[in-house]
Amino acid sequence: MSAIESAGRARVARALRDHEAEIAENWINLQVEQDVLVAGIGEGELRGEADQLVASLRGALADEQLPTARLAGEHAELRRTLADLSLRRARGGATPAAISLAVLALKDVVLEILRRSTRDATELFEAAVVLNRVLDAGGILAFDQYVATREEIISRQSRQLMELSTPVVRLWRHVLAVPLIGTLDTSRTQVVMESLLQSIKDDEAQVAIIDITGVAAVDTSVAHHLMQTVAAVRLMGADCVISGIRPPIAQTIAQLGVDLSAILTRATLADALAAALRITGDAPLPAGVGVGS
Repeated sequence: MSAIESAGRARVARALRDHEAEIAENWINLQVEQDVLVAGIGEGELRGEADQLVASLRGALADEQLPTARLAGEHAELRRTLADLSLRRARGGATPAAISLAVLALKDVVLEILRRSTRDATELFEAAVVLNRVLDAGGILAFDQYVATREEIISRQSRQLMELSTPVVRLWRHVLAVPLIGTLDTSRTQVVMESLLQSIKDDEAQVAIIDITGVAAVDTSVAHHLMQTVAAVRLMGADCVISGIRPPIAQTIAQLGVDLSAILTRATLADALAAALRITGDAPLPAGVGVGS
């Protein structure tokens, strides 16, 4: 670290220490003026957030092992404080731009304190360079944390929706069914496999029926995913029946040259259940009793 950078960091750290309460208060007020706060954050929470950020920044500046530009990303306490701030604001509905501006607003507040207490233009410039480096990086970090948090939430919700859209239903003793609706892609195939294989283990199922009545179209990719699922079911020691093979789908599969001859297929779910009962050796359905009875 150069002597100039070290001197600038010392001045900023001294300002944060000597004017901690004023900086925290002014930072909150500036956020209100810039309209970057979100509803639901109380005054006490804001003050705690401000005090924590000022203290973390001061502690980071005292770490002489890290260059100023890397403090936000590599100083553990400062990074955690910025990540917590971003996560808390994101949950409250703040935009990523608002979160970044909130962090950058601290720079204006501290610079004003330094301007009042430092008459030497060179010293003020050195301190401003330090503030720019650490808080600009902090604003980017807060933005990135917001994006990562949103992506995690979206991914989790997407998986939950896929799980809800591919329920594993117990139709009979040792017989399970998975009604597929919509598009069968790689991600959804993985969810179907995991849910079905776990259910086969838990219920000691002997037959799994994959019903594709609700699948709008079957192409080479969909057929490949079906074959993967069937292979996984067989590895678990269970048989597999594909139902819902409508005439257009049968024609498409034939035209694609996909060989399903080794897989038991049926036109309807009722036919598939009847075939499954023959496989398991259970008694056939009494007359007048439907699948859901």
